[in-house]
Amino acid sequence: MADKQISLPAKLINGGIAGLIGVTCVFPIDLAKTRLQNQQNGSRLYTSMSDCLIKTIRSEGYFGMYRGAAVNLTLVTPEKAIKLAANDFFRHHLSKDGKLTLFKEMLAGCGAGTCQVIVTTPMEMLKIQLQDAGRIAAQRKLMPETVAAGTVETKSPTAMQLTRQLLREKGIAGLYKGLGATLLRDVPFSIIYFPLFANLNNFGKKNADGPAPFYVSFISGCLAGSTAAVAVNPVDVIKTRLQSLNRGSTEDTYSGVTDCIRKIMRNEGPSAFLKGAYCRALVIAPLFGIAQRNS
Repeated sequence: MADKQISLPAKLINGGIAGLIGVTCVFPIDLAKTRLQNQQNGSRLYTSMSDCLIKTIRSEGYFGMYRGAAVNLTLVTPEKAIKLAANDFFRHHLSKDGKLTLFKEMLAGCGAGTCQVIVTTPMEMLKIQLQDAGRIAAQRKLMPETVAAGTVETKSPTAMQLTRQLLREKGIAGLYKGLGATLLRDVPFSIIYFPLFANLNNFGKKNADGPAPFYVSFISGCLAGSTAAVAVNPVDVIKTRLQSLNRGSTEDTYSGVTDCIRKIMRNEGPSAFLKGAYCRALVIAPLFGIAQRNS
């Protein structure tokens, strides 16, 4: 049957609420994910998500867990709105007699994932620098051998300072570093997520033309979101590594996606591509469960 269409303002509200919940409730888990993904063999500071959060609170205080939260709070609403509205747009124009094949559902998800990177890439670029700054600072104190000799500790910059610096030094391309990796993550994510959510949600509808109950849409969004998040986690690790500007002296640097894959495989093994997977699932599940609650 034809998908129930939701207005753009409703998508904005859903995305905004999901973003607010994400920043206030699950953002610390996202911070742990970024730090776990970025640490390499020889400079391992954290052993798990809980270890990371405990050490963050001890060294940076409670609000240290919310480094970069302002960036997410500002940009996650348009990001989610673009993703959800674009998926609805493509589903509407690809449907025939109100029905969609699985391939067309995946195609609509592909279009949504492609559209969202306009906002996602600069948001993630700034957020990662702010989140990872505490890890680099902690390495200076606890693992000085991983920091280059003569390196002077500097105060962590703000999002606006980072933006101005990147624009001044590299232009708009500075904010879009890692665009290719972001596309490789978000397009497959949407290809998996949207068809899976739509089909799970349909199972809970009491009648073919009516909406699914709230709890069904929420659970469907959580299950589809966490499944898609874990499936694309290897690319998320690559994207995080590529977008990180600051590193310890013993940590690898990367020239691109292929170089990153090769060095991770050689120095850390395939298991490194699953770093932070459970953190990412815990972050994504409630965000998309809430964002899709009226779908």
